[in-house]
Amino acid sequence: MSPSVFLPYLDTAADDELVRALGRIGPILVPAAIAANAQLLPHTPYIVLADPSHPPHIDQVIQWLDFGATKVVVPLSLAKELIGIISPQKLMILLDISSAGAVSDTVQSGVSGVLLRTSTIDIELVTSLQRFFLGTELFVHATSDHPKLPSIRQLRRSNAVVVIPSSQLTLSSTSSTQLNVGDAFFAPLVSDRPDGLIPTIVAAHNQGGRSLGLVYSSQESIRESIVTGRGVYQSRKRGLWRKGETSGAMQTVVSIHVDCDLDSLEYGVLQEGSGFCHLGTPTCFGPLSGIAALEHTLCSRRESAPPGSYTRRLFDDPTLLRSKILEEADELCQAETKEEISFEAADLFYFALVRCVADGVTILDIERSLDRKARKVTRRPGHAKPEVVSSIMAGVKATKSTPPGLRRASTSALEQKIQMRSFDLTSISPASRANLLRRPVLKSDEMIAKVRPIVDEVRTRGDAALIDFTAKFDKATLSSTVIRPPFSPESMALKPEVKDAIDVAYRNVHKFHAAQADKTLLRVETMPGVVCSRFARPIARVGLYVPGGTAVLPSTALMLGIPAQVAGCKEIVLATPPRADGSISPEVMYVAQLVGASAILKAGGAQAVAAMAYGTDTVPKVDKIFGPGNQWVTAAKMLVQNDTDALVSIDMPAGPSEVLVVADSTANPAFVAADLLSQAEHGPDSQVVLVAINLSDSHLSAIEDQIDEQARALPRVAIVRESVAKSIIVKASSVQEALDFSNDYAPEHLILHLEDAPAAVDLVQNAGSVFVGAFSPESCGDYASGTNHTLPTNGFARQFSGVNTQSFQKHITSQEATQEGLKELGPIVVTLAECEGLQAHANAVSVRLREQ
Repeated sequence: MSPSVFLPYLDTAADDELVRALGRIGPILVPAAIAANAQLLPHTPYIVLADPSHPPHIDQVIQWLDFGATKVVVPLSLAKELIGIISPQKLMILLDISSAGAVSDTVQSGVSGVLLRTSTIDIELVTSLQRFFLGTELFVHATSDHPKLPSIRQLRRSNAVVVIPSSQLTLSSTSSTQLNVGDAFFAPLVSDRPDGLIPTIVAAHNQGGRSLGLVYSSQESIRESIVTGRGVYQSRKRGLWRKGETSGAMQTVVSIHVDCDLDSLEYGVLQEGSGFCHLGTPTCFGPLSGIAALEHTLCSRRESAPPGSYTRRLFDDPTLLRSKILEEADELCQAETKEEISFEAADLFYFALVRCVADGVTILDIERSLDRKARKVTRRPGHAKPEVVSSIMAGVKATKSTPPGLRRASTSALEQKIQMRSFDLTSISPASRANLLRRPVLKSDEMIAKVRPIVDEVRTRGDAALIDFTAKFDKATLSSTVIRPPFSPESMALKPEVKDAIDVAYRNVHKFHAAQADKTLLRVETMPGVVCSRFARPIARVGLYVPGGTAVLPSTALMLGIPAQVAGCKEIVLATPPRADGSISPEVMYVAQLVGASAILKAGGAQAVAAMAYGTDTVPKVDKIFGPGNQWVTAAKMLVQNDTDALVSIDMPAGPSEVLVVADSTANPAFVAADLLSQAEHGPDSQVVLVAINLSDSHLSAIEDQIDEQARALPRVAIVRESVAKSIIVKASSVQEALDFSNDYAPEHLILHLEDAPAAVDLVQNAGSVFVGAFSPESCGDYASGTNHTLPTNGFARQFSGVNTQSFQKHITSQEATQEGLKELGPIVVTLAECEGLQAHANAVSVRLREQ
């Protein structure tokens, strides 16, 4: 049923104030003669009443709808022509009593409403017609009668809407010839309260209808709101409450709707000031969320974002903002899973909304534009521009062997050289140098909000949630989620060459990590009779996350499992996504057997992290979680480590893969290019930096040529093209200047292509792992040299080490004081404890000293 209480009809030229007031309570019926001037009502829904004596042409009806009319009322004869052309939701028929019986079932199903013209209002007649027009809105226009409040009440409560000419409506008091708009609106409302007040939901019209709070309305407050367009309500204690009168948090009323039972209202408002709630918050139901919260944040940051912040850069740099919108739109088009699509769409919404806020365009403006477009009947074919189509088709043809999701569309982009951007440290400003050190902004808060529901589901529903999420995300149907040893030989069946390679890698990594284990007892006598000690103990239960699914990553299982094994962890839970048939890749199964895994969890993503953090009926709870993963895994790790109920820690924060290569004149261009590309292929957000020490233009060109040539031969060239385009060449004048820049950048991988590379290691202060010399490619460390490939990214090499054996150990201290030792140390402790006002601490020493 229509949210209108009555339908006002502009039968004469009404003053603007009355028209605005009528627009707040629903659509307005306008005659065809003034429909062309409907632009005077840009935000008011209106219905066009065709002149039955001069029926319009079909094109005219379509034009009215294209111009913004929500519906058109046409004679029965024209309706029969329009059915099938015009949507039923946009079409009503005009009838008089004599023609009511001529309406066929076909016509009834092809329209959404009937406007009945009658000389007087006959409730019994209306009731009988409603049975005939079952499911169709019925509007009644009494041409020779002035509607009275009782008839409005009777008609509306019987689900019919009375049409009232604007000449019979007023914003002044009700008289014998005119009804006050507010009185007419209030007439059919019902209340079950002794005071007769109507519960009223106040909703933010510019925030997708978000509820701001619950108030009450009276006939008097409704009347004033309709007339003034301000939020006026009825306080149950203080009478009329004009919102914002004292606080300044004014409201502009956009719409007032009645619910289906006529016993509650919804005010759609534009809220000004600090917010709706008396506590100064936007709503009485908690903070804003989603797009409304984003718009609020961006509007505030448009005015106050600090210089140098990313949001300020977007507002101040139209080229950067345009580039990000195009980039995110492309990534959305390539996303495949539900999670990827929602994530990329969120990014696109963010940058698009920055563009809008920068020019004062609100979400409300966007919604109004959508509504106008939805009302149109005539639409463009919707074809893409020819130049866009041709470039996409050319891109698809050129990359049809590339896996879906990795393809790029532009022919010109495919023809362009794959190359990095160049900067010179000797000529750039300190601010520009600082910009070169920045990583992309990691939206950790957004991702944590996305993974929280997954983590909560696993925490509360345990194994059942794991099975559901595995079916949803990994498309694998499981009956159980955990595999315990001994593992079956068929689950570890490998080609001999693969098994041999894993065995060699295991021995190398085990040898290096065994040497790292802290097995010594540190014992120091700090003063006579006082001995302090420190000793290492393994973390009892550890969880190892190994990315998987369609990928096979035995190297990660080795890098995490071996130090856990060497450290002596009692329980090693290895989590990895299952394949579609529910099995785990035999390579990972074999490594799990080598490192002595006590359980294999067949799950990936945030759900695997949650299961290990909290434990389930079958998944053991762990004390620390290790391992790389996508942004969902990283966010889940960050979430659970901050939950005191989980009591779990993680290895380190994670970000996109990184490499920084330092090269001098002795560097082989092919080697340098290969090292840069080995990280660039990880993903489009990989960070790749070349620091060139006094390289000639020809030497740099040779490196760039090798990058382009080698990249084009890679199956992941689409990814490489994107990551390399964001990567940089930094020109330095000396090894010292190059390593100073590297230390400030703190790369995950640092590769030294230098004449005396070993000597340069002394200058390294911040790096995850260093690869020394031309024959030490980063790939060796990733797989089998012996070092660990789980390393700090995003500049965290300043504070964190890569995963190592001691990552799986904790250190405990002890102290032992003899009686003589306490006699010397005790008075010092008492003095310090009393200085801090901690008398019990002092007493614990004093009571012993008194016994001596």
